[in-house]
Amino acid sequence: MGHLLLVRHGQASFGADDYDVLSTRGWEQGRLLGAWLREREVTPSAIVHGSLRRHRETAEAMVEAAAWDGPPATIDAGWDEFDHVGLVAGHPAFTTGGAEAGADHTSLDRRRFQEIFEEATARWTAGEDAGATESYAAFLGRVRTSLAQAVAACGRGETVVVVTSGGPIAVVAASLVDPSCVDDQAATARLWARFNTVVVNAAYTRLLVGSTGARLLTFNEHHHLEGEHLTYR
Repeated sequence: MGHLLLVRHGQASFGADDYDVLSTRGWEQGRLLGAWLREREVTPSAIVHGSLRRHRETAEAMVEAAAWDGPPATIDAGWDEFDHVGLVAGHPAFTTGGAEAGADHTSLDRRRFQEIFEEATARWTAGEDAGATESYAAFLGRVRTSLAQAVAACGRGETVVVVTSGGPIAVVAASLVDPSCVDDQAATARLWARFNTVVVNAAYTRLLVGSTGARLLTFNEHHHLEGEHLTYR
């Protein structure tokens, strides 16, 4: 059997001009995870990350703390997050004269942002355009393709580490916890929404890879994080 570890990136820079940069805490979360895995003698045969800066920086923090000296990480943009900025900006609160009309979504407090985010993603997963640059169906397809490639690269006794975002991890979890929903976008969306709202920054999800493919072993492990280092956004 092989293992596939799906890591959510560390805390990004919420409310900043460039969200796609790890915060100071995000860097520390990545280092804490790397140290945790080193203590458990986890040595990856391959490291893959999405094309976003927060993915790369999280991988760098992990590698530094774990002292991994294997092959360099490879990039697979299929693990990138969905366009949450476009979805939030396209919400009616900003476009139809609502309370936030004319405002910048980065100025929202975390509670209001979460409300708008959940409403926008619900519209998107139901099949609406909702301001995103890709459809929900396309998002599901590319993540599942990248998952298949990562599984194929995970040989017996090997561990592949993938650094990605909460959305793709939720796609994988939803697809594996109930494989019967894979061809039912509405059913997938319901499970996806449940998983997506609780993924912790720098948490990891473990998949067991065997002759029949991948199975979900654990979801959202974050024993290495506590106190101020436990964040969701």
